[in-house]
Amino acid sequence: MRILAIDPGPEQSAYCVYDTETQTPMSWGKCDNLMALVHVNFADADRLAVEMVASYGMPVGAEVFATCVWAGRFIERWMPGDVRLVYRRDVKLHLCGDSRAKDANIRQAIIDRYGGKAKAIGLKATPGPLYGLSGDCWSALGVAITAAETEAS
Repeated sequence: MRILAIDPGPEQSAYCVYDTETQTPMSWGKCDNLMALVHVNFADADRLAVEMVASYGMPVGAEVFATCVWAGRFIERWMPGDVRLVYRRDVKLHLCGDSRAKDANIRQAIIDRYGGKAKAIGLKATPGPLYGLSGDCWSALGVAITAAETEAS
């Protein structure tokens, strides 16, 4: 099975197509949200996993609400219908075992799963399966791995 995972943002979103059988990312990127809608339309995937915003009782700004709107648009656009909402806290707990984990901890946990930096990322001449992954695409991969390895809530 292939999962299209999206880390939505108010203007741009990161995405990753993850193959659950080989446990490797097939493609990834970050683009404007309108282009991300196109990726949702034409993704070679069986399931959509979207990082969902959660409320922890703190005030939030307009960016959070815009992100929620985009998450909804991605979900609405997904035609096969198999959607999994993945909360950031669940990604942190699944990959790091700690809800206080930061982006750097998540990135390192993913690299460790693939055998360390030399094997996971590699070099230009000998790229690993995570070579070229950067920025918010790490978050999208974390969403994909969490969706693939945990039961739906």
